[in-house]
Amino acid sequence: MDIAFRSRRPPAIEVQDLQVRLGGNPILRGVRLRVEAGRMVALIGPNGSGKTTLLRCLLGLHRPDSGSVRLLDEGPPTPHLLRRVGYVPQRLQLDPSFMLTVREFLAIRRPGSSGWFWRPSRFVDEQLHTAVAEMDVTRLLDRPVAGLSGGQLQRVLICSSLLNDPDLLLLDEPTAGVDTPGEEDFYGLIAEVHRRRGLTVVLVSHDLSMVYRHASRVYALNGVICCEGAPEEVMNAESLRQAYGIHFTPYHHHHHHHHPAGGAHGA
Repeated sequence: MDIAFRSRRPPAIEVQDLQVRLGGNPILRGVRLRVEAGRMVALIGPNGSGKTTLLRCLLGLHRPDSGSVRLLDEGPPTPHLLRRVGYVPQRLQLDPSFMLTVREFLAIRRPGSSGWFWRPSRFVDEQLHTAVAEMDVTRLLDRPVAGLSGGQLQRVLICSSLLNDPDLLLLDEPTAGVDTPGEEDFYGLIAEVHRRRGLTVVLVSHDLSMVYRHASRVYALNGVICCEGAPEEVMNAESLRQAYGIHFTPYHHHHHHHHPAGGAHGA
């Protein structure tokens, strides 16, 4: 999708002066955020900086003390509007007695899924085919969800989030539980879904190398948006110290992979 065209579209997310206190402590302090439709952007920052709280506000799961959230150029998050939003939490803890197979779990998550249990598995597989193929979970369909590895479960959760054919996808640490060797492939898979579908992706991540490679814009959060811009603009020593504190080690980008000229090298 043409970037110039994307920039003329209404923003997928507009946040104005968002303030949130938890237990009397300020977590978000006047956050302002504008995410253009069709972009894959990253939200970075230290633990406790408010990243998950911000996502919960976008999803209507947490009511801010003040400020506003507008999604997909329609308004604040409502059940109707959230049908156009996919979400993958950082971790999903499942009881070992959770007996649904992956096919059954995805079937009940699919829109208009009532009566799925009367249908043959072939019919269900046809309805799930696009998202299942995108996230490469076909071989897992007959496996119990509770028995999946961390990486397999994250794939299934992202697959589930795509069943509504969303316009906006929010991912909170999507490689949580994924083995380090598989992280690069996992981020590449998310980037391919973004390219193919043209949807807006907001990715919360601590993996700065993957952020540098795949995000078109980075927002550094620590109670407020400390800095924002293209990866090569944000991921330098001064910007990262603003977000992570003076003791943070600058990010060094190593050119093992192709990246547009002008990338950040740290200091």
